[in-house]
Formats: sequence, structure tokens, C-alpha cells
Amino acid sequence: MLSIYKTTEQGLETIEMIANGAWVNVVDPTHEEIEKLINWGMDMDYINYSLDQDEMARMERDDDYTFILLRIPMHRPESDVPYSTVPLGIMILGNKIITVSRYDSDIFRVLANGKYRLMKTGKRYRLALYIFLETSARYLNLLREINRATELVEDQLQKSTRNREVLELLKYQKSLTYFATALRSNEVMMERVQKTQLFNYYEEDQDLLEDVLTENQQAIQMTSIATEILSGMMDAFASIISNNLNAVMKALAALTIILNLPSLVAAFYGMNVALPGEGQPFAFLTVIGISVGLTAVATYIFYKRDWF
Repeated sequence: MLSIYKTTEQGLETIEMIANGAWVNVVDPTHEEIEKLINWGMDMDYINYSLDQDEMARMERDDDYTFILLRIPMHRPESDVPYSTVPLGIMILGNKIITVSRYDSDIFRVLANGKYRLMKTGKRYRLALYIFLETSARYLNLLREINRATELVEDQLQKSTRNREVLELLKYQKSLTYFATALRSNEVMMERVQKTQLFNYYEEDQDLLEDVLTENQQAIQMTSIATEILSGMMDAFASIISNNLNAVMKALAALTIILNLPSLVAAFYGMNVALPGEGQPFAFLTVIGISVGLTAVATYIFYKRDWF
């Protein structure tokens, strides 16, 4: 999908043809769309970098262009790892800016909906900074979602005797690992951008870059804290599951003993030999009383020992 945006007097609008000061956003491009990008001056290698799942964040600069690769967060509930990261290529080429990614993201929709009033497609470097800022904000939002999800799993784990909840936590731990790696990679890239003074044309851009670095650092700290909490939680709940299972086995053992006591008494009086009291009219009730009495005593003992 290829979309072209341009800021006009009416705001950010979608246009049909490439123009000066336009923002070209490409998601999972077809062969025809790739050909268009090449014709507009974007090298095929940079397109491949933007679509490669394993590419890390970095920046490359030449006299004619600036290429920035950013790792952005994604939420895919159907995946084995619900939260992950993917590369986003940002090519500042001549008087236009091109963004390329394999997956669609809320980041593009937020920017296209005009969240940032001062964003103008003609100011290419400022638009890149707003992409950085929205990426950091998206990380923070998804980290809050992960924290809420782990709290729900935590409530289920307190009474669990299965591994399903621990495996669910493992998914979130993998997600946090992906986030931590991507955020550190983004931070290195942004610090390099700051050193090269790419965004020193306007004072507002310098301030915006500082805000981006601050937001990214906050996301790194939140990820680190969440990872430590989740690691400790998984260790603790592995022991809790084991203790819950032991409690179940203890209760079953006590129940087995209690149920066997009446059977033991009945087994003695079921023998085909002479037994004490067999001629008494209340012998049956006596046997029942002995069974009930032994069961009550055993139940009381197990209850006092907290086996139930």
C-alpha cells in the first residue's frame, strides 16, 4: 500500500501524485510500488533493509540523502509473541520523505490524522522527529498494556496448578526482551543523529529531539523494571504452582485415608468366620458407629494439621 501526504492550508491531505514537500508512506510494497520508489531515487538496498525483519536501527548519510532505520513496536495478538518490533525505514531524499515498512502501524495512522499541529511534510527532518516521538509514545503505551496483562495472569496464577499461566508470562517476557533490544538500538541511533547535528536547522527541532531522547530513555527504564518484575514473578509462581499441587495431593491423600477407614471395618465384619457380637441385635449399628467414629477422628486430625 502506497500513500502520499502533503501539508496544505487545509491541513494534511492525501494526494495522488508525488510532489515537492510530500510524505510517501509505503506498507508492504508490491513490485509496482517498489519500482515507483526506485524511480523516485530510493536505492533497492534501502528498501530491502526496511523490509528485513532482523535489521537493527542505524543511520546512513550522504550528500544526496539521509537514511534512518528505526525499530517500531507492533502488537499482533495472533502471534506466539504478542508484542514485538519491526524495522521502519525513513529516507529523506531531496525535497521529500519516504517511510517504508512491512507492517502497518498505529504510528502512521496517528500522524496521518494530524495529532501534531506543528507537523508539516515540507519540514522533512521535523517529520522524522515526530515519527521518533510517536514511536517512543507507542512503546510506552504497549508497555502499560503488558503490565496490565501480566497483572491479570498473576491473579490466575495464585490458585493455579498448571503451567499455562507460566507459559503466558513467558510470552510477555519475550516481548520485553524484544522491546529492550530495539529501544537500546534506537537510542544509539538517536544519539548518533544528535551528534551529526542533522536537526539543528531550527531550535524547535533541537528541543523536539531532546524530548524524543527523554521519552526513549523512559521506555528503556520501564522495560527494564517490567523485565525484572516479570522474572521474579515467574520464579515465585513456579514455586506457588508446586505448592498448590502439593496441597491438592495432600488433600487427596487425606481423603483416601478417610474413605478407606469404613472399608477396613467392613472388611473385618465381612469375613465368613465367627466374629465378636455377631449374635447381638445391634451389631450392625455398632459396626456403623465404629466406622463413623474412626472417620470423624481421622477427619478431625487432618483438619487440625491443615490437610484440607
